Amino acid sequence: MQFGISTYTFGWAIGTPGNPPPQPFGELALLGRAEQFGVKLVQFGDNLPLHELSDERLVTLTQRSLQLGVVLEVGARGLTDEHLERYLALTKHLNSRLLRFVIDTATYEPAIDDVVDLLKNALPALVKSGVTLGIENHDRLLAREFASIMERVGHEQVGICLDSVNSMGAGEGLAEVVKTLAPYTVNLHVKDFGIQRLPHLMGFQIDGRPAGQGMLNIPWLVEEVSQYSRCPTAILEQWVVPEPTLAGSIAKEADWAETSIRYLKNSGLFDS
Repeated sequence: MQFGISTYTFGWAIGTPGNPPPQPFGELALLGRAEQFGVKLVQFGDNLPLHELSDERLVTLTQRSLQLGVVLEVGARGLTDEHLERYLALTKHLNSRLLRFVIDTATYEPAIDDVVDLLKNALPALVKSGVTLGIENHDRLLAREFASIMERVGHEQVGICLDSVNSMGAGEGLAEVVKTLAPYTVNLHVKDFGIQRLPHLMGFQIDGRPAGQGMLNIPWLVEEVSQYSRCPTAILEQWVVPEPTLAGSIAKEADWAETSIRYLKNSGLFDS
């Protein structure tokens, strides 16, 4: 399994809703960071929507990735027929073999039957393109519902992008989620986390940690997913606890990324 970085490795630098940085971290900066870290895989998530880039920027991105020998993976949010078609074209343009999709948006939450129908309708285009579609587990649907979608679609080019934390938002524990979704996993999001009781003792807080410093048992996770031989790539994502200033959060995020990459490289779990 090869590991890489993502736009969600640098979420504060790229920008969050209502909190844009003075100089947003763009697609070429992300490739530059991959070169700095010596990783050869970069995944673009929906926080840097590729369909909003000009044709010129897309060409430059493709050329630069080829120069660096970096493999690109593409991601989007809002699983509709039109948006999926748009992003399948982008995967071809960027020589990507994986397309990761979050089903929902803030205003769009399709029924499971509709998701299944959409994915089945997309199978001919996926087969023709050779692209694998990874549906990310997010916090509206339960793991068993994602598994049901996979079983009903029933094709090797449609699988799960397994995020190690998202399903906590649906009230599910990691062991349950991994047991249910590992057989369908085609892409892994390694996102370490911590859970701590709040000072007033009335509840808990879940937030991020550098890889290897939180509660995520990364060797176990990789082993569980690897046994099914469907997941060739793993991506470092981060939930960096913000500092009082955006500049401080961005600096902290960069430090966490270096720490996390060092841990993942030294873990012996991943291919170089």
